Amino acid sequence: MAMPDSTYDVVIVGGGIAGLSAAIHAGRSGLRCLLVERMMPGGQIFNATHIENMPGIVEPVSGVELSECLHDQAAGAGVEIALSEVTGLEPDGPHWLVRKYDGDVRARTVIIAAGSSFKKLGLDREDDFYGSGISNCASCDGPMFNDQVVGVVGGGDSALDEALALTEFASKVILFHRDAELDGQTVLQQRVQSDPKIDLRPNIEVTALLGDTTLEAVTTRHTESGETSPIDLAGLFVFVGLQPNTGFLDGVVPLDPAGHVETDIWMRTPAKGIFAVGDIRQDSAALLTSSAGDGATAAVAAKRYIDSRHWPE
Repeated sequence: MAMPDSTYDVVIVGGGIAGLSAAIHAGRSGLRCLLVERMMPGGQIFNATHIENMPGIVEPVSGVELSECLHDQAAGAGVEIALSEVTGLEPDGPHWLVRKYDGDVRARTVIIAAGSSFKKLGLDREDDFYGSGISNCASCDGPMFNDQVVGVVGGGDSALDEALALTEFASKVILFHRDAELDGQTVLQQRVQSDPKIDLRPNIEVTALLGDTTLEAVTTRHTESGETSPIDLAGLFVFVGLQPNTGFLDGVVPLDPAGHVETDIWMRTPAKGIFAVGDIRQDSAALLTSSAGDGATAAVAAKRYIDSRHWPE
């Protein structure tokens, strides 16, 4: 049960850039705010090697640096930050009961900024090889593959950015993309295409993972000809999309088939007092800047709702 003194004006679920932006603006508005993050403040950006598409940032910064700055800003605004995991939300009179592993709290409003997890390839033994050859973080695990050949699967911004980061360690980076053209930002595509350490393999998908206790090779298939080939790899970095972390919201707010949350322009969901921000919401641009804007918008809307108790039907 929630204790009487644990009612917050706003509880923010998730400590990525959307959640931290919401926290900074909520704290500066004088709201009693709790941010709950299950891993570490920063979310997905914590693992980013270089961030250079934020307005005002001229020289690239690391995800760690940006995460620390956002955390310090939120803490400086009076936000309480807890490392825990939210498992569910339940109506509690005019408030919401936020269920988490280490004790429940009440909230007048809840801002969901739970972010997304990396999708998997869906191949046999994939889970066995995570941490033993398969990774989603070049800055974390890249040094393990010094002067070795590694692969990257994907064609979006994350795949291209991580492939470039891996060139600092690997002797060769093979970039597998199932389509003919890459999907990432033009500037990243140009860097990848001009890097002598990166071997682009368009129209190629990874179909099997090979190895005993660690990944040793993959089998690939050409998406047009159907030709298959084995390729020796020391490591494989997988960036084939994101899955929103919204399973705990099933039955609380409407989710689309992909698990995204419906919101209006003020980040309000159909459930009174609940907002959703960042790449968990429908039609999100899934950019750092747009997620930060979502968080700020939700904080402003939460303050207005607390002051007026008006929620559009």
